[in-house]
Amino acid sequence: MFSITGITGNVGGNVAYHLLAAGRPIRAVVRDGRKGDAWAERGCEVAIADITDAAALASAFKGAEGVFVLVPPNFDPALGFPEAQEIAATLKSALEKARPGRVVYLSTIGAQASEPNLLTQHTIIEQTLSALPMPITFLRPAWFMENSSWDVVPARENGVISSFLQPLDKPVPMVATADVGRVAAQLLQETWPGRRVVALEGPRRVTPDEIAATLAELLCRPVRSESVPRGTWEPLFRSQGMQNPTPRIRMLDGFNEGWIEFENGAAGSQKGDVALKTVLQTLVEREGK
Repeated sequence: MFSITGITGNVGGNVAYHLLAAGRPIRAVVRDGRKGDAWAERGCEVAIADITDAAALASAFKGAEGVFVLVPPNFDPALGFPEAQEIAATLKSALEKARPGRVVYLSTIGAQASEPNLLTQHTIIEQTLSALPMPITFLRPAWFMENSSWDVVPARENGVISSFLQPLDKPVPMVATADVGRVAAQLLQETWPGRRVVALEGPRRVTPDEIAATLAELLCRPVRSESVPRGTWEPLFRSQGMQNPTPRIRMLDGFNEGWIEFENGAAGSQKGDVALKTVLQTLVEREGK
């Protein structure tokens, strides 16, 4: 049996889909029992646990052959990342008590970076979970292609998409959540000793200009990308309600300056199958409903 957190989202849902297709039993770990109903109808066991509740998580993980851990994103962490520190300690406690056979933790590209940024939250959690006694894989995916969901409406209505990824012709490592879920399910069914890192990106790297060009093709109208000036980021993010925008800004700097990268670069990453156009087509169809 495999315990899957984040099962109601794109990645966790894909992990469960592939495991069920392989005939493997699933325990869906949800915060809201009502959201587990759809998975119960598919024959899954349902466990209710919050990522901050060590006792409930330990119960949800107990007896599992493998556990997939996905931490809800926090785009506005407090100074010093206390939220990540707390989650790391909670997960470690729960996993030590439950002792599942193995763990796959959904981390991120750039988790090894020494410069503090938004992704440092995963660095903290990785460092804490590395001390676990059971085998653990840190799956480090690239920038999600699905982040372009925010671009569909402005592309359709104005023919312009705003990009924080710059310069506009710089290829960025990206990956589809479908590939992340598929690979995570494969990893859960493997056996390995100790700690390992798996880097994952799409078939090839993508530029912001290419995102615009692909949307233009799908929407049958001209679309161009436009850089959001670096000096406007902090006031913009604060106007959107962020209290501590520096980590997000530094993450974007890391992608743009190249220090958020896989440890062994593109040559050291596993490549997914899903192309950018496939993801954007789905996003365009979804936004059109």
